[in-house]
Amino acid sequence: MESVAVENWSAKTKLVHAGAKRSQFGELSEALYLTQGFLYESAEQAEARFIESGEDEFIYARYGNPTVRMFEERIAVLEGAEDAFATASGMAAVNGALMSLLRGGDHLVAARALFGSCLFIVEDILPRFGIEVTLVDGTDLNEWKAAVRADTKVVFLESISNPTLEVIDIKGVSEIAHAVGAVVVVDNVFATPVFQRTFDLGADVVIYSATKHIDGQGRCLGGVVLGSREFIKGPLQTYLKHTGAAMSPFNAWVMVKGLETMALRCEAQATTAAFLSEELFGHEALNRVAYPFAKDHPQQNLAKAQMERGGTVISLDIKGGKPAAFKFLNALKIVRISNNLGDAKSLVTHPATTTHQRLSDDQRAALGISDGLVRISVGLEDQHDLLADIRGALAS
Repeated sequence: MESVAVENWSAKTKLVHAGAKRSQFGELSEALYLTQGFLYESAEQAEARFIESGEDEFIYARYGNPTVRMFEERIAVLEGAEDAFATASGMAAVNGALMSLLRGGDHLVAARALFGSCLFIVEDILPRFGIEVTLVDGTDLNEWKAAVRADTKVVFLESISNPTLEVIDIKGVSEIAHAVGAVVVVDNVFATPVFQRTFDLGADVVIYSATKHIDGQGRCLGGVVLGSREFIKGPLQTYLKHTGAAMSPFNAWVMVKGLETMALRCEAQATTAAFLSEELFGHEALNRVAYPFAKDHPQQNLAKAQMERGGTVISLDIKGGKPAAFKFLNALKIVRISNNLGDAKSLVTHPATTTHQRLSDDQRAALGISDGLVRISVGLEDQHDLLADIRGALAS
């Protein structure tokens, strides 16, 4: 297959062309290779391929597939990573990255403010295998310094926490972790690969739920882990190919096509998110509007230093707790109730009763997840229509 060279291209061009491979038919749109297995011309070729597969040589879809490989190469070029491995979901990516890096007796330090399923892996699953876990306030570098030890193998964080939108100093945390030889793993979903160069800030491994902005249109599940070629082709691929978390070829094809428009979508969504945060600031029905670039955000300067834009999500802390929050959600006409984010459609969720419902009241309070907090993933609708919809629901 013919490969496309992308050295010196801008991010928007890479999103359209990077990783593209064309067959002898010269197809314009990337091909969908919907196959589980692959044929060999001889027994000797099969033996050689199982020993070491070359470029464009495949064994089984759980190990790799041409369409999946196009997605991996495109996102790797965009992110500035040496390589990538695509997974069946974002959580498969998180689990695969952590499990392939840690062993019984190892020590992990993680930010306390994590997505509910990430917290489950860190607090419940990893300790079952003898991995010691320390949780810290991710925004406090002194807590990271106090928690990291000589035997710390991995530090894990969300660059922007879900759903409180705290921003973590990736460069500062990376310097602390690297001083003891720990690997820095960053879930960068909220910042997006469009707005943040996470490897440049010191991350060793970057994770995305492709279900979010990469697909961006509510169609398919997917995830991806990016890092050095040594890590991706070594412990990560070994763990994932044997435990079966591979992305399906069809989903990979959807993700490839989603990448073509991701920059345009994220730019438009971030513009509207910033507009809404400004227009809703000081609203009488709200305790607070959270947005990384908002003037009252405690890490605004850090967010602007790390990111080109403030992202596509805002959070509203509604006065009156859960009853008021539920009335707000039920009164919305354009913004729809769903626990997904990064979609072309604006979506809203109540974290205390959905994504973070398994946490205790004290745990949610420690994370800043009040009963009145709602998270809004801003879509591609007209910004004035969205503002009117939100204001109308707040009036209820």
